[in-house]
Amino acid sequence: MTNDRTASLPADAANGESQESTGAAVGDLECVREIADARAAILAEIGKRIVGQRDVIDHLLVSLFARGHCLFVGVPGLAKTLLISTLAEVLRLDFKRIQFTPDLMPSDITGTDVLEEDHTTGRRAIRFIRGPIFTNLLLADEVNRTPPKTQAALLQSMQERTVTAGGQTHPLTPPFLVFATQNPIEQEGTYPLPEAELDRFMLSVDVPYPSADDEMEIVRTTTIGVQPELRKILSPDRIIALQEIILRVPVAPHVLSYAVRLARASRPAEPTAPAKIRDFVSWGAGPRASQYLVLGAKARAILEGRFAASVDDVRALAPAVLRHRIVPNFRAEADGVTTEALVAELLSRVSIES
Repeated sequence: MTNDRTASLPADAANGESQESTGAAVGDLECVREIADARAAILAEIGKRIVGQRDVIDHLLVSLFARGHCLFVGVPGLAKTLLISTLAEVLRLDFKRIQFTPDLMPSDITGTDVLEEDHTTGRRAIRFIRGPIFTNLLLADEVNRTPPKTQAALLQSMQERTVTAGGQTHPLTPPFLVFATQNPIEQEGTYPLPEAELDRFMLSVDVPYPSADDEMEIVRTTTIGVQPELRKILSPDRIIALQEIILRVPVAPHVLSYAVRLARASRPAEPTAPAKIRDFVSWGAGPRASQYLVLGAKARAILEGRFAASVDDVRALAPAVLRHRIVPNFRAEADGVTTEALVAELLSRVSIES
């Protein structure tokens, strides 16, 4: 006798189950290769319009395939908007842009109910007019220029992928992603992003100035009046299917443990928090940080053609996942301690081995 479940099945049933699982595994491996090939093709197409910014584009693709929203922080003129619109064009995604301004209202984002009258019958009915949030890829341009009341219109959509208006809940068509931009140097006429909204962004990506060589190439290619034609790489349906593959990427227990310990060590009340965190942090990262570290590590591994996430993947994404979730205290501001320095402290103090 044996307790093995397969042995208790008829031979043809056992063989059928084995073939089915083998077929599924082979299919997943093919999808991994497809994602890696798609990444190379996407980089090539985006490179026709965007010079440099390789790290920014890699974070953008991680966010896309991990179904995470992304906040891009950089000074004006660094092609943040062009990068996002180019990605939407390459992937055949429906794209809408909202310019966030102080007079923007929540209904300008989500939509509103209007009263309509049928002139032939005289009957009146309320109809919901969908706002620009009903799209695949929403660009919230300079998101911190509108009051928190309007920013809050994004909260439900970013978390639940739905919009509630007039007592009715309307689902958003997948894939749905919010990519927002923010100017870090101009604070007049801006409003701080609520912590609840910041936490819904999977990544906060710093967009740096280009190198001297890249800037030379930018000036050369943008002053000749030639607009390169982009090749379409994927479709929305295919993106949804590939996003499902990310969830099936295996994560070793020590990688999962490292991601959780890294997030927990950012909380000053935790016994494992380094001294610098206890001294300079008011609030640390919540459980979403642990989730996004793991999901991001999975996406990064697959995009590079690897079949399992590693600690290196977690460490590579830690600054983008944690920097907007760590709240420095007044002492940190007075001493000039930045969130980047605090994240670096975490990476140096939290051991890889549990």
